[in-house]
Amino acid sequence: MPLMDCTFCRIVAGTEPSQTVHEDEHTIAFLNIAQATRGHALVVPRVHYRDLGEIPVETAAQVMRAAVEVSRRLAGALGAAGVNLWHASGETAWQSVFHFHLHVVPRFEPTDLTPPWTEVEHPVESLAGLAEEIKAWH
Repeated sequence: MPLMDCTFCRIVAGTEPSQTVHEDEHTIAFLNIAQATRGHALVVPRVHYRDLGEIPVETAAQVMRAAVEVSRRLAGALGAAGVNLWHASGETAWQSVFHFHLHVVPRFEPTDLTPPWTEVEHPVESLAGLAEEIKAWH
């Protein structure tokens, strides 16, 4: 059931304007009004799920399939040399619209975006305890 206070639900319902680049039975993809690069699109499920913790695996797979199609369209139509897929789940992770979505950001040059994090490399052996902690959770 769409939440009419959700911008993406209104886009799915057709009551909020958008520029659609792909749609199928389960998903819709539209251009982000805040373009990180030319062609930056968002892929959303037609059914409202708040975030990664709420979306069923099958629906997430449908969103990913649509993201693959959008990526191919961006390469073919705009000449994108690559894409970044981006997802933020939760306010701490910078999610600002609480309707599950994937960003498909076309890349034209290696320098057209800056990573939002700084990587710190660790020896693989030093990660064993962390891996065990994650595997043990259920």
